[in-house]
Amino acid sequence: MDEKYSKHEFDFEARHMIEALRSGVPSRAVGACFSDARPKIMREINGQLSQLCENQKSGGKIIAGKYGEGKTHLLNTIFNLASSENMVVSYVSLSKETPMDKLYLFYQKVIQNTYLPRRQQPGFMQEMEKISANSPVANEMLLYAAKQLETDKLYYLLRSYLNTEDSDEKFILQADMEGDFIANAALKKIYRRIFRQPAKYNVNFSKTKHCTDYFHFMAHLFQQLGYHGWVILVDETELMGRLGKKTRLKAYQNMAGFLLPDRCPEATFTWFALSASYAEDVIEGKHEYENLEEVYPDQPDPIRTVLNLLNSAEQLHPLTRDEINEVLIKIQDFHGRAYRWTPNLSADTLAQATQSGGYLLRTKIRAAIEFLDQLYQYGKAGRTTINDLGEETFGEEIPAIDDF
Repeated sequence: MDEKYSKHEFDFEARHMIEALRSGVPSRAVGACFSDARPKIMREINGQLSQLCENQKSGGKIIAGKYGEGKTHLLNTIFNLASSENMVVSYVSLSKETPMDKLYLFYQKVIQNTYLPRRQQPGFMQEMEKISANSPVANEMLLYAAKQLETDKLYYLLRSYLNTEDSDEKFILQADMEGDFIANAALKKIYRRIFRQPAKYNVNFSKTKHCTDYFHFMAHLFQQLGYHGWVILVDETELMGRLGKKTRLKAYQNMAGFLLPDRCPEATFTWFALSASYAEDVIEGKHEYENLEEVYPDQPDPIRTVLNLLNSAEQLHPLTRDEINEVLIKIQDFHGRAYRWTPNLSADTLAQATQSGGYLLRTKIRAAIEFLDQLYQYGKAGRTTINDLGEETFGEEIPAIDDF
C-alpha cells in the first residue's frame, strides 16, 4: 500500500484539503481542486471571465443558494479561475465591519482583501512603489484622476505620493489609497509643501459621497498595470437583510454600482453570493418595493432594478448524483494521499455512506470523510470492510458510522 503513495509521504496539499473539507470551511485550495461540478454555471462564469479579459466588459451577477449548498465554494472557484487569467481578485464577506450601505467601509475591506494574480497574500502597494513620477503609467493615472472622476482629490493625492520624499507623508498617502482617508486639509498641506502651490479641488471630497471615485481609480490603475480585469467576490450578501429600512435601500443603491454595466468601474465584474430565502424573507417579508415607493417616490431607480435582480437571482441547484459521485471519488483520492493508504471504494459505497449527512452538500462531504476515517483507522465502517489491497467487502450488519 505504501509503495503507491510513497511519493505523497508528505502530501501537505492533500492533508490540507481533507482537513478543510472536514471542518466545512471553504478555501481557495478546495475551490481549485473541486471545480468540475455544476458545468452549466461554470460555463457561464468562464464566459463572463473571458468577456472581462478580452473586451473589458464590466457587470455583475447574483448567485443564490441554500445554506451549505456550495455558494462560498463557488466563489473560491471563481477566485482561482480569475487569478489564473491574470486578473486582480478581491474577496470579502458582508458584516458589521463590511457594510454594503457604507461604501467607504466596504472599500476599505475590499482593498485589504485584494490579491494580485497568483499571489497568496493580499496587497498591491508593491506595484505602486514601482511607478515613477514621470512614467507613462503615472501620467495616464494623473490625467484620469483629474478629468474622469467626480472629484479631483485623487489627482492631488497621487501627484503628492509620486513626488514626496518624506517617508511619513508617503505612508499617510498610501494609507488613504487603502481606505484610511486623509483629511482634505492635511492633503492640501502636503501638496503645498511639495509643490509650493495650493491644491484647488473642483469638488470638496467627502468619503460618504465620493467613495465611488476610488473604485473607478483602482480599476483603471489595474488596467494600466497590465492586469486583465478586476474581479470582486462578495459573500454573505443576505446580511443586508438585518439592516434598517433606509440603510437596506442605501445598500441596494450601492450594489447598483457593481451590477449595472453603465455604473460599474471599467473591466470589473462582481459576484454576490446570497441566501436562497432572501427574496421571500426580506424583499417580500419586509415589503421592499413599498419601502422604495415611500422613501424614493420620484427616483426609484437604480434601486428597483437591483431589487428585480435579487428577486430573479439564479439559484444553485443541488448537485446531480453523477456530480456528487465525482466529488466523492476525488475526496477518496485526497484521503488516500493525505494518510498514505489506498482506499478502493466504489462511488455507490461512498454515496451510501453520505446518506446520514442529510441533503446538504457540506454535510454529505463530512459524512464521506468520516466514513473513510473509520475504514482507515479500523478497517471497517457499517457493513463495509477494507482488505489488505484496500478493496471493499461486505460483512455482517454492524453499527453504522453515525452510531460510532
